[in-house]
Amino acid sequence: MSTKMTREEREAFLADLHVGVLGVNHGDIPLAVPIWYDYEPGGDVWLLASPESIKCKGLEATGQFSLCAQTETPPYKYVTVAGTLREVEDSTPEASKHMAYRYLGPEFGDMYLAANADSEGSSKLYRLTPERWYTVDYGKAF
Repeated sequence: MSTKMTREEREAFLADLHVGVLGVNHGDIPLAVPIWYDYEPGGDVWLLASPESIKCKGLEATGQFSLCAQTETPPYKYVTVAGTLREVEDSTPEASKHMAYRYLGPEFGDMYLAANADSEGSSKLYRLTPERWYTVDYGKAF
């Protein structure tokens, strides 16, 4: 029996709440870092980060990325996408609030935003277009 996810399954999984692992080239070596992201089925992956960060410098230099989202309890599942950087734009307070609430909920999201208020405006919004998908749902094996 195949453990591969259908298109609908993989897109729904990626849209669920997971801390992703972003992979980019950093010079001549790969770099993998945990990251908050958002995704709606059929769309782009987007994330907020400082353009001065190593991950964003690598992303902007190559225009290529991979992103892995996974479960950490059995039966294990993961979705990995690879693709290209589509767009970089200035972040907005609304985008920051959306991401903070997505990962922390309203109460802790507001606390996070207040604690990081001095860095508001220094982040960019990166839109990444998934082009290749790799998936496993080990629950399908049983």
